[in-house]
Amino acid sequence: MTTVLICDDRRSVREGLTRVMSAVPGVSRIDCVAHGDELLARYSRQPVDVVLVGTQRAMPAGVEATRRLVSANPTANVIVFGAPDDASSIAAAIAGGARGYLRWDASRPELVAALAHTLASTSVPAPRQPADPGVQLTERELQVLRGMSQGKSNGQIGRELYLSEDTVKTHARRLFRKLGVRDRAQAVAHGFRRGLVS
Repeated sequence: MTTVLICDDRRSVREGLTRVMSAVPGVSRIDCVAHGDELLARYSRQPVDVVLVGTQRAMPAGVEATRRLVSANPTANVIVFGAPDDASSIAAAIAGGARGYLRWDASRPELVAALAHTLASTSVPAPRQPADPGVQLTERELQVLRGMSQGKSNGQIGRELYLSEDTVKTHARRLFRKLGVRDRAQAVAHGFRRGLVS
């Protein structure tokens, strides 16, 4: 059974996420806090399996809460959530240690998939060899990476680029290999660090 802690300063968001999460199979307990200080105190007293942290455009509280929590608890499984087009906040949180991100309007299947992926990655992977700084992504790979940075699904990216979802997945696997990363979250964070997306 999975325990979840939600951190967001908006009561309506906390209540809405609690309703959605309570319907997710396997979730046994959901707690909520409003601020980063509460998050650190609650997690230190009673660690949970997954932490959901809200981000807001031009407001660093969610990003800072993520960074502080992961700095104090490196094994914490944090998923950030925010607006689909607020790529900078999401990328900053991922760079600060979050394991993944979700759009505000994520469906229940997307939530289930994100929880499963995060829980499957509880052991922190060994550092990979850094990607060759001279590696070049194709224009199509860059387009796919930019779509990921905007929180779009493979299907959405495919529709915008007039590609099948399988073709998008192929481009994604290639860019993961080139960048030396293992998933979308790491690819987006790497893309921001290297200036490939903005």
